[in-house]
Amino acid sequence: MLTLNVYNRQGDAVGTVQVDPAEFGGTVNKQLLHDVVLMYLANQRAGTHSTLRRGEVAGSTKKLFRQKGTGNARAGTRRTNKRRGGGTAKGPKPRDYEYHLPKKAVRAATRMAILSKFQDNEALILDDLTLPEVKTKQIASLLKALKLQDTTCLLGIKDYDKNIYLSARNIPEIQVLPASQFNAYTVLRQKRLVLTRAAFDELRRPTTSVANSGPQQGGQ
Repeated sequence: MLTLNVYNRQGDAVGTVQVDPAEFGGTVNKQLLHDVVLMYLANQRAGTHSTLRRGEVAGSTKKLFRQKGTGNARAGTRRTNKRRGGGTAKGPKPRDYEYHLPKKAVRAATRMAILSKFQDNEALILDDLTLPEVKTKQIASLLKALKLQDTTCLLGIKDYDKNIYLSARNIPEIQVLPASQFNAYTVLRQKRLVLTRAAFDELRRPTTSVANSGPQQGGQ
């Protein structure tokens, strides 16, 4: 069993929570996490890179000078890749990098990513987080109380909360996401994981759905 500390908004420890690793996959498969993170990164690529081949560069195709008799090395057109301003040999062309792994593997990787945070003591539970108004200072004070102001942090909440999201939006080190939108990339990308008790209970449910598409950008 793993033990997670529970803190209040003042940064005081108010209890602990016991977690069975089996609830989050039991073990961490690093190869699976690697494969899933690469998938998310590949799916973010625009793929708009483009270079001109020698046949696409503007200019004459005339031979620069005759083959023999000049003393120079033989030369062809100005558009060859060996000359300045010429085409690119085997350069990149626009392409789609998107691909997908099996949904079952992606869901398993999400739970393993969360488990890795638990095992590495990089996660904590927040007893309650309710903001009556939009105030960046409240989130900044919370991070300072938890001694997380100098590190990147993923704040997991049960459902979308406008006040929490807008209050954290202006802090570059923190990302706010509902538990249902967690994926392996968003969890591993941030150094620390902070979960509200409601979000933690939501993640423990076997039926919790996790994101299968590209990484979410909310909260950053």
